[in-house]
Amino acid sequence: MSNSKIKDIVEEMVKPFIDENGFELVDVEYVKEGSNWFLRVFVDKEGGIDIDECGRVSEYLSERLDENDPISDAYFLEVSSPGAERPLKKPEDVRKAVGKHVYVTTYEPIHGRKEFEGLLQSFDGELVSIREGQKNFEIPYAKLASARLAIVF
Repeated sequence: MSNSKIKDIVEEMVKPFIDENGFELVDVEYVKEGSNWFLRVFVDKEGGIDIDECGRVSEYLSERLDENDPISDAYFLEVSSPGAERPLKKPEDVRKAVGKHVYVTTYEPIHGRKEFEGLLQSFDGELVSIREGQKNFEIPYAKLASARLAIVF
């Protein structure tokens, strides 16, 4: 079974519990590191998620995975917060990040560059506007390879 299919199945399994508890499913990864497979589920909530809440999600998901057994490989299940530099995976994530410091990369050069870091000023569903110092950059959302919150030191 493909990694993306496993990701879809896991998202579908955990979504009822996530919704019921007011959590947000940020991302699901199924990756091989060395000789081990890892199923990583990143959850959050308004104000941040704590370790006990991650444990509840892990327990719930572990039971569902044992019942349905969709993954034939041996793997480690990890449920955690996405952290301070959380990825912005969906348009809704980008909208929520307006007014925050972000780091984005693009698939191809825009304004001669592929990396931008600054204040996310706006997002209208099509264009992401980032202010770096005194310059504003308009970046088509479709050209974003990745986006995440960034910590400013």
